[in-house]
Amino acid sequence: MTETTMRRFGEGPLSRASALVYTLLVVELLLLATTAPGLIGLVLLGRDAGNVPLAAACLLPAGPALSAALYAVHHRRLDLTDLHPAAAFLRGYRMNVRGVLKLWIPWLAWLTVVGSTLANFGAAGVPGWWAILLLLLALAAALWGANALVITSLFAFRARDVARLAAYFLFSSGRVTLGNACLLVVAAGVTLVATEAAPALLGSVFAAALLRNSRPMVAEVTEKFTVRGDSPPPIDTERPREDS
Repeated sequence: MTETTMRRFGEGPLSRASALVYTLLVVELLLLATTAPGLIGLVLLGRDAGNVPLAAACLLPAGPALSAALYAVHHRRLDLTDLHPAAAFLRGYRMNVRGVLKLWIPWLAWLTVVGSTLANFGAAGVPGWWAILLLLLALAAALWGANALVITSLFAFRARDVARLAAYFLFSSGRVTLGNACLLVVAAGVTLVATEAAPALLGSVFAAALLRNSRPMVAEVTEKFTVRGDSPPPIDTERPREDS
């Protein structure tokens, strides 16, 4: 085998596609492993209004796991001979877990309040248009959460700065917001057709799609809100996070 052949091995279109499939499969397995306790709880819970807080509690492990999946997919290698998705996932999990939970827990709490209110709307005795308002608030919160998850997974910002940036891009980047809204519709449809845990089986694919939708946002954050230079400071460097 010549040096040119060795150099080109793992760099062709088929090799790149294989590398992507392999990365997604490994990330999916790790995602399922790190969220297994919560997924089992979701499967056992019935679709009852009183189970909304319990469902939110089952989703607690999903935040750091999704963040690690985003990190691993973002830093995936295109060369078939240089793949380390498991190491990237574990590094992303370790680096992001604290920062993600600072946003994930309040976000889940807010959605729990809105979900419980909608589930018991008939007993509340309020006008019907309140339901539409609550649905819009829930949608806005979900889209904000998607932005926040991407930003805190790829950059070392403080939690309050991530919250502000996520809200800013929710209104300033219509392409990102619309793309993420379509993802939410697909995830909701899969959940309704199958079970509450079904989207987890496509978690790595959803992570890859979310990153693709968020490319304009990631590029703008890198350009405008990080130190300029040859190497902007995303968290793939081993420096500590600045959450305090």
